Amino acid sequence: MRRLNRKKTLSLVKELDAFPKVPDSYVETSASGGTVSLIAFTTMALLTIMEFSVYQDTWMKYEYEVDKDFSSKLRINIDITVAMKCQYIGADVLDLAETMVASADGLVYEPAIFDLSPQQKEWQRMLQLIQSRLQEEHSLQDVIFKSAFKSTSTALPPREDDSSQPPDACRIRGHLYVNKVAGNFHITVGKAIPHPRGHAHLAALVNHDSYNFSHRIDHLSFGELVPGIINPLDGTEKIAFDHNQMFQYFITIVPTKLHTYKISADTHQFSVTERERVINHAAGSHGVSGIFMKYDLSSLMVTVTEEHMPFWQFFVRLCGIVGGIFSTTGMLHGIGKFIVEIIYCRFRLGAYKPVNSVPFEDGHTDNHLPLLENNTH
Repeated sequence: MRRLNRKKTLSLVKELDAFPKVPDSYVETSASGGTVSLIAFTTMALLTIMEFSVYQDTWMKYEYEVDKDFSSKLRINIDITVAMKCQYIGADVLDLAETMVASADGLVYEPAIFDLSPQQKEWQRMLQLIQSRLQEEHSLQDVIFKSAFKSTSTALPPREDDSSQPPDACRIRGHLYVNKVAGNFHITVGKAIPHPRGHAHLAALVNHDSYNFSHRIDHLSFGELVPGIINPLDGTEKIAFDHNQMFQYFITIVPTKLHTYKISADTHQFSVTERERVINHAAGSHGVSGIFMKYDLSSLMVTVTEEHMPFWQFFVRLCGIVGGIFSTTGMLHGIGKFIVEIIYCRFRLGAYKPVNSVPFEDGHTDNHLPLLENNTH
């Protein structure tokens, strides 16, 4: 009884077979079919390799939402070299209300040489080249995000030469924590002196002829410091051609959460507009000589996530490649074979056209070839 049920089950399963098998004796092979099969298999192999490379690749997904974090502090990472001695300049941050001066205790003033060594010049040239390419091809920013923490450091390398030249510049580096409101980070003549109505810089004791706000921004970023990320002002160098020159940078900061397969960090992207002018009160150009970076925070926050193609999607695409090529090549081969057979049949029919015809007296023609007669002598 069990054997009978098993046979019924097997017969039912055989009836549901959607892939019937054809005996080998009924299968006919041809040279054209073999050629098409080779082309199909080669195409499938190439497309499978290309699809696998796409499966291995990742891309960055951008999502936007309102930034609701107003209580936290904003970190400013600074590494700027100014062509003046450290005792002549001061750096601080003033927020939008102009009543609270951020402490500049986190900044270090180091005597330095403004001119770069050959190795440092090569570093700066490569950084400026990357900046120009980033402005032309914005998709390179995704590559930088994915390579964060994997690439080499973008910091200024130390001098490789033992220069005996006395320091003629001041390198200001470090970080500050400020409120998440619009503010102004500036470097100008004299040390900052806070007072109840704001702040001032003690510039009376500095000779006017020593003013030189030529500067180089080796690094400027906001938020968590992420090695490998290149910011818009990194590698910027400005030369002052007048003692009373003002350099202004108008910065718009966008809070950014970066999530990749390597890191997860809260950082900030920013865009910048540059302006420089000579202070001339007689010509109506008022202001103070120095370097001013006015920043403002965007109300939107960007979440950048590295994504990968799921395996099921890769498998579906792979099945589509294999099935599509098999179906397409089979149809093309059938159409080509049909056209060749039509042309061949027409050619064969043309070979049996009658040579001549013999007319009868009633108007009909005889299309039969004349019989060969034996000549008798």
